[in-house]
Amino acid sequence: MASLRPPPLPGPSRFGITITPRLILFGVGALFALIGIFSGIYQVPTNSVAVVQRFGGYLGTTQPGLHFKLPWGIDTATIVEVQRQQKLEFGTATHGASNLYQYSEYDEQQREKNMVTGDLNAVLVEWEVQYHVEDPVAYVFNFREPLATLRDLTEAIMREVVGDRTVDEVLTIGRQEMEQKALERLRTLVDSLDMGLRIDLIQLGNVNPPAMVKASFNEVNSAQQEKESAINQASGEYNRVVPRARGEAVQKISAAEGYATKRVNEAEGDAARFNALLSEYKKAPAVTRKRMYLETMGEILPYVPGKIILDDRASSFLPLMNLRQAAPQKTEPAPAR
Repeated sequence: MASLRPPPLPGPSRFGITITPRLILFGVGALFALIGIFSGIYQVPTNSVAVVQRFGGYLGTTQPGLHFKLPWGIDTATIVEVQRQQKLEFGTATHGASNLYQYSEYDEQQREKNMVTGDLNAVLVEWEVQYHVEDPVAYVFNFREPLATLRDLTEAIMREVVGDRTVDEVLTIGRQEMEQKALERLRTLVDSLDMGLRIDLIQLGNVNPPAMVKASFNEVNSAQQEKESAINQASGEYNRVVPRARGEAVQKISAAEGYATKRVNEAEGDAARFNALLSEYKKAPAVTRKRMYLETMGEILPYVPGKIILDDRASSFLPLMNLRQAAPQKTEPAPAR
């Protein structure tokens, strides 16, 4: 039967320090204090803020830098990036992202991008949402998983927008209008739920028909593009020919109007001159008649070749005749007076 022996008295250690219960208690307390000090220090990055909670209640928001909080779970600090634009991807994935909610698993991606249009056609739609945290307190407190909620809201709104349009609008002309409409609806919904987020952009990526009917869709799109090209070419030819024809018509009309005005003015001038001449003739018929005769002969004779003018009192004109007369030079007729 083993004998009961009293425990050995504390003695000096190998380093010459006597280990006592008080020393052990002091060491444990010091270790506890060091762990508390180090667990209470936290660093806030430059693009973030920290939402500090005490026993789960909101205590305050700290800016970037080194800060201290009460340890041992009394205070908790949630780091929220407020100066960084982030994105959520649907139907596709950019691997290596730090945000766990940025994209889904492959099977979930295939489910996300399969949609039905308003005319009951299937399309594959890929898109992304760009956002940033606008109110960190609302972001932390109002929703347990705000980014998961945002993914669900975005997918629901995009399916609604695609379901309101035909397949031709989704694949071709309706992309920009769809992006704008989805952005407006998502912003309104996020603001009404006070999620603390600001939606910056919704951008559509690849939008394709299903693989089984992609070749047929490509043929339809090609025919539609050829049709639009022919329409644009015809419109260009129309815009080139019609304005030129209209310009030529206006030019000819203006020329005709100018010629008519000229003829009318000339006729009125001739009539005025005739009336003036008639008035002078009535005053002195003989003088006017002689003047008209002389003016007429002055206009005609320069154009008559080989003319000879004789004095009716001359007895002979042969010694005076110059048989080598130069051809008469044409002169402009004297202006009528």
